[in-house]
Amino acid sequence: MNHNTPITPRPLPLSSRTGRVQRLASADQLRDQGVPAAEVAARCRPGGWQQLLPGVFLLQPGQPTSEDRLKAALLYARRTGAVPPQGPDAMITGLAALTLHRFSSAPPLTALDRIDVLVPRTRRLRSTGWVRVVRAPESPDPVELTGLPVAPVARAVADAVSGLSDPETVRGLLAEAVRGGHCEPGVVVRELSRARLLSRPHVVDAVDSLLAEGRARSEQRLYEMVRKFALPDPLWNVDLRLPGGPHLGGVDAYWPDQAVAVELDTRAPRQDDDELWTEYTRKREHLERLGITVVHLTPRKLREAMDQQATVVRTALMAASDRQPAAYVVVLPR
Repeated sequence: MNHNTPITPRPLPLSSRTGRVQRLASADQLRDQGVPAAEVAARCRPGGWQQLLPGVFLLQPGQPTSEDRLKAALLYARRTGAVPPQGPDAMITGLAALTLHRFSSAPPLTALDRIDVLVPRTRRLRSTGWVRVVRAPESPDPVELTGLPVAPVARAVADAVSGLSDPETVRGLLAEAVRGGHCEPGVVVRELSRARLLSRPHVVDAVDSLLAEGRARSEQRLYEMVRKFALPDPLWNVDLRLPGGPHLGGVDAYWPDQAVAVELDTRAPRQDDDELWTEYTRKREHLERLGITVVHLTPRKLREAMDQQATVVRTALMAASDRQPAAYVVVLPR
């Protein structure tokens, strides 16, 4: 046998979970199975094993599959010296994760020239080849999809957007995250804020569209709640003022006879969020000092527990007779 003779790979242990012959292995795994570095190098000849990433080998000839590439990216992130003891594991994120979440706006795995892997910030690891390493101060709990650890949608969207410059693509991903029922707009925007992406104009434009759409959907649910649970018809989307006095603020629904207001909290974390929260709190406290009960609803509460929110509003309306009369306010269309 000369140096050009292909080496027949030694059979490696079967995967205990799938029963199939092992296709991928890291250098550490091969060493643990008794395959020395010299033999690994000898097997990585034309027609034999292939090194897909540093320390990660495909133990078969031919092109790696999309599954091979995903698993190889995770193997690379779990190399000895890269994983802290008892530290959180790596997970697929970005566009690859969104494809696994079945996003129609994400490209198929075969079209991706890069796979993003989310790791803790302290991980000693560099991006290489077609793997981009994304670090997070706090790693979210992964979701298992096709047997792989995958970042939750909001985090995957933020990591995907960080590498995109096309406004339409960004807008499509954000819209599908919400329209597809994966998460609330505020959750997506919170992740974008944590990733410091809200300074990019094309991301801000997409977020503004997302929040406007999210508010419209929440308003529709509020209308549905009043109709479905036979609540008295309120005045919709009005401004409140003191007679001849200052503007008190707008509310989404108002029952003047009972002095009960409903306000949807569709805020999302932005750079000026502290200022917005202060203004929101000031308005609510002012209304309550005037004897107006303010019921605070979030989009998530309306979506997941509409019956409970209807009970809260009904209770506030019924309790109006037990309260001191509220101050007279002028109601104007908003």
